[in-house]
Amino acid sequence: MIEVQDLDVRFGAVHAVRGVSFAIAAGESFGLVGESGSGKSTVLRALAGLIPGWTGAMSLQGRALGPKRDRTFFRSVQMVFQDPYGSLHPRQTVDRILAEPLAIHGLDGAEARIRRALEEVSLSPIVRFRYPHQLSGGQRQRVAIARALIADPSVLLLDEPTSALDVSVQAEVLNLLADLRAARQLTCILVSHNLAVVAHLCERLAVMQQGKVVEALDVAALRAGQAQHPHTRDLIALSRDLDG
Repeated sequence: MIEVQDLDVRFGAVHAVRGVSFAIAAGESFGLVGESGSGKSTVLRALAGLIPGWTGAMSLQGRALGPKRDRTFFRSVQMVFQDPYGSLHPRQTVDRILAEPLAIHGLDGAEARIRRALEEVSLSPIVRFRYPHQLSGGQRQRVAIARALIADPSVLLLDEPTSALDVSVQAEVLNLLADLRAARQLTCILVSHNLAVVAHLCERLAVMQQGKVVEALDVAALRAGQAQHPHTRDLIALSRDLDG
């Protein structure tokens, strides 16, 4: 479904991503893990078409991707950002937020689609005509997920989707994402600094440090303590310390 080869991204003198490569099968969930500044979110944004200045090669379902993407791409690939309050228009109601992608892609049956979208993310119909500031953080992120899915994409890009939420809400949103992925057979890329979050949603992951992929392994190997790179081991140790 997705292939990335030798991806490089520079911002002036900053070499943010250095020769990153990976491939993801249809229906698979893949994690990119690393500390802040490791380049993982930059990879996701380049893949989403939000960063035009990259080199290397990227493809979706065998079709090469260039710096500019067409409407078909943006219907197939949607992104959920880290901060739902920043990604939702503060002066639009939930109804308007969900109706906008339907209008952009020329999709009919807006009323039924909006009702279904709210139901899928377990939001009451009463939130439909509320504004983002009238919702909790968890509700706002559920709206952001509904907006990403309302045009029926095949790929969902998740940039730290729970890190801005209270701990008590994080598990609810993670379980929701797992259920939606299974129900819709979505291909997902999850960016996170939290190994437990990645292990919950993904089958495989790549560990990034200073813009490079330093190790790739599956979640079974991660749980069995079979990580080889020192940075991966450090992340595992830190995760265990935080859990403790």
